[in-house]
Amino acid sequence: MTDTAEPTAAAPGRLDGKVTVITGAARGVGRSCALAFAAEGSDLMLVDVDGEVPGVPYPLSTVSQLDHTAEMCRREGVEVLTATADVRDLSALEEVRDVVLSRYGKVDALINSAGIVAPSGSPVHETTEAEWELLLNVDLSGAWRTTKLFAPLMAERRSGSIVNIASTAGLVGYRYFAGYVAAKHGLIGLTKASALDYAPMRVRVNAVCPGNIRDDPEMEGRMLSEVARALDLLADGHQELFTEQQPMNTLTDPADVAAAALWLACDASRHVTGTAIPVDAGYTVR
Repeated sequence: MTDTAEPTAAAPGRLDGKVTVITGAARGVGRSCALAFAAEGSDLMLVDVDGEVPGVPYPLSTVSQLDHTAEMCRREGVEVLTATADVRDLSALEEVRDVVLSRYGKVDALINSAGIVAPSGSPVHETTEAEWELLLNVDLSGAWRTTKLFAPLMAERRSGSIVNIASTAGLVGYRYFAGYVAAKHGLIGLTKASALDYAPMRVRVNAVCPGNIRDDPEMEGRMLSEVARALDLLADGHQELFTEQQPMNTLTDPADVAAAALWLACDASRHVTGTAIPVDAGYTVR
């Protein structure tokens, strides 16, 4: 017997028709978020610095990594734009905003994933002023700049979601990471204050606080390796050492962080704002 039934149409994605801007999108958590949002139907503007930043002691993302992220997302059938911009540069971010508005006329979600973990590895009194200012400028002020530019666009439409990728370092302290800890605590403060500023306009602002994230080769992330380097841990054994610190005896995957960001960006969390959600295998419960 010949089956003449019509093929079943694919179920609509949770973000069909939406436009999302993601910073730090070339690799790591930013890439994972981009893939998750593309799979749910969102068109994307992917932003990364794509070059070295003086004072950061490890290689940052490249243009080829950003292009690779974009190509992976296009396979989901969504439109993807890319832009090279440093989150320390307001004028560069203004250009990104203008491109998004010119192409789409709106922004529905902003994912602030751009960040650095070093220069770190020293006690407070050995931290230089330049190191301190660099960490705060990227990890805290970068999210302030993008919020400053994109939140008003959402407020005009009385709809939108901003998700700041913070850290468990925004909830607890870590020895020898004062600049990073201060920046991430500040990012959670920015999240809460922004949530109140924009709540009347139905724009939600939340934070996701990852714990130790596995360096997934497919995502090309290296944050855990850089934390280990800053602490002078053996390269071959650092993953096991970090795993032992987790109550669930496992590291967090980039996809776990992306799933939380996706939930905060879609309508399923429409009454959630001002929160800081740990995705840390129980680390901050202790």
